[in-house]
Amino acid sequence: MPEIKNDKAIILFDGVCNLCTASVNFIIKHDTHNHFLFAPLQSNKGKELAEKYHLPKGDMDSFVLIENNKAYTKSSAALQLVKHLDRLYPLLYAFIIIPPFIRNAMYDYVSRNRYKWFGRRDTCMIPGEETKKKFIV
Repeated sequence: MPEIKNDKAIILFDGVCNLCTASVNFIIKHDTHNHFLFAPLQSNKGKELAEKYHLPKGDMDSFVLIENNKAYTKSSAALQLVKHLDRLYPLLYAFIIIPPFIRNAMYDYVSRNRYKWFGRRDTCMIPGEETKKKFIV
């Protein structure tokens, strides 16, 4: 695996989920400090990182944020992530005061229904030339 600089965070995501792919594209657009790298959970690097951080095998119901050698999942990952985006998105971090069992219940509801609501791809997303350097697969 290529060496990841300490100032970078890695986002593992379900590469066949349309909602997840749209979320990755949104993050790329609003990552003006070039803080994030990405890997589909289905990729070799995604599986390797999932194993390294002791994530459940085959768990595609959460995206994962790996930052400062710590893995965040579900709503905690989303809230940690918004701190690094542009505009007013960091203000969303205030939702961290909501207890995790409530935040994660809402997250799990969307996660369970994401294929039904947003659809699914047959293959993982393929980044364009401009964003290819942000992917570690």
